[in-house]
Amino acid sequence: MVALEKWLITSAWPYSSVTPHLGNMVGSILSGDVIARYLRLKGREVLYVSGSDEHGTPVEVEALKAKLSVKEFADKNHNKIKELFERWEISYDNYTRTENPTHIEFVQDFYLKLQKNGYVYESTEKVHYCDKDRRFLPDRFVEGECPFCGFKNARGDQCDGCGRPIEPESLINPICVICHSPVHLKETKQWFFDLPKLEGEIKAYLTSKSIHLSDIARSFSLKLVDEGLKPRSLTRDSKWGIPAPFEGAQGKTIYVWMEAVLGYVSATIEYFKKTGNPTGWRAFWFEKDTKSAYFIGKDNIPFHTLILPGLLLGTREGYNLPSVVDSTDFLMFEGQKFSKSRRIGIWIDEALEIAPADYWRYTLLSLRPEGGDVNFKLDSFIEKVNNDLNNVVGNLVNRTVVSFEKFCGSELEAKPKLDEDSEKFIESFLKRHDEISSLYESFKIQRAVRTTILQGEEGNRFLNEKEPWKLFKTNREKAVSVTYSLLRLIRLLAVELYPITPATSETLWKNMNEQEPILSFGWDRAKEDFSYPLRIQRFPPLFKKLSREEVISKLEELRGGGRVG
Repeated sequence: MVALEKWLITSAWPYSSVTPHLGNMVGSILSGDVIARYLRLKGREVLYVSGSDEHGTPVEVEALKAKLSVKEFADKNHNKIKELFERWEISYDNYTRTENPTHIEFVQDFYLKLQKNGYVYESTEKVHYCDKDRRFLPDRFVEGECPFCGFKNARGDQCDGCGRPIEPESLINPICVICHSPVHLKETKQWFFDLPKLEGEIKAYLTSKSIHLSDIARSFSLKLVDEGLKPRSLTRDSKWGIPAPFEGAQGKTIYVWMEAVLGYVSATIEYFKKTGNPTGWRAFWFEKDTKSAYFIGKDNIPFHTLILPGLLLGTREGYNLPSVVDSTDFLMFEGQKFSKSRRIGIWIDEALEIAPADYWRYTLLSLRPEGGDVNFKLDSFIEKVNNDLNNVVGNLVNRTVVSFEKFCGSELEAKPKLDEDSEKFIESFLKRHDEISSLYESFKIQRAVRTTILQGEEGNRFLNEKEPWKLFKTNREKAVSVTYSLLRLIRLLAVELYPITPATSETLWKNMNEQEPILSFGWDRAKEDFSYPLRIQRFPPLFKKLSREEVISKLEELRGGGRVG
């Protein structure tokens, strides 16, 4: 990863049918943002793209409930989600939508190429039909019992119980989600992607040593390959979506998952069109020294490790396949799955009414579920903000700047003479800075975040051990040495916090009186000495403690007085 220049960073496209919750945020969106910010600090050319997944049955279902046209509903939710991501400081270069003309045109042309290459065929299939509503029911308009694990509320495209993709006709005791009537199968003509033709190439890709797959992504994907890949349905009997471009497919649209995964390409194309370089996208999709990282939840694994590589291979145009597919396990809320109807969880709009985005960003990233499902608790959130951010980082910064004011008059004309302990301390946190870099390079985000806080913990330990306020009375030179070394650490922390808590990082950086923007200053130069003369004035605290009562009260107020916690 170190020697590479171009990186395409992507995060799974959130459904525009609902506002994302904290679990959606950490599983893909925040993870992609952290790596994008880190790589930019390292001087790489980074393009971070995603967008609102607006087609398919989830949006239709929610639009019906809201009594809006599907287009009105999609427009409203896309704008809301885009604005929320901006408030969460998500640094997308292009956050787009599946309703944009560039995406629609690209998808239609793409599938005509696949058809020409022999990877698309037509066949009849039996699809659920609701006699009461007089309509065919695409996947999410049908619910029933999962044939694999027995989960009672499996959707017609995927089971939330076991995570496996499923075909609607395999559901047990299916019902219509519109009217809740039993449904039956009725024959209709559809188009299919012949994924089994590419099984050998996909397995070779999955077992290649040149790609990085999280453990769960690799094992789950290989299991599906070993069981034998199945053709994937390409079209649906639905009006809302991208019209299928195949001859004889009037009235049908491309299945949402088979078009949404192509959004990574179309979002790149759209970005370069906007910037006046319409062919620039090709460098990110065809140049072999370009790498790509896809951040997803474990429920999206097969679409990114099997279907997307298969689609790209099927064009025979030499598209870059994903270099990294990094999936997380699920974030639970107080021991339960997120559920808006049952008021279980916190959604990203609610979160910002309770506390600043940086508080949530840090907490979620420190809990990132990388080795099994993780439980999010409100008490843990409050504890992490109060202890890790306020007591560790905030107090270290405040005490160091106050010491600098007292012992140095808030300025240094040149680097002071350092004692041996200060030299060793500086050496230790610079070494840890490199360790954090290595963790990001191997996509161990949670450990990188926790090691960043360890920097602050070690800084406080050194400060308490050396007690410069006492040293100043007997050995001013040593007191200045200790204070200088701590100033070096908090400037380093400003850079290390940039991927995690960007607003706080920028505030700290400006208060350190640095003239160059943090992004151009970069990760590696943060290890260097200051430019002199150095002048840093005392500034307000970076963080504010939270009280449990205040957090609970705000959440209850947001929910109209319903009891929380």
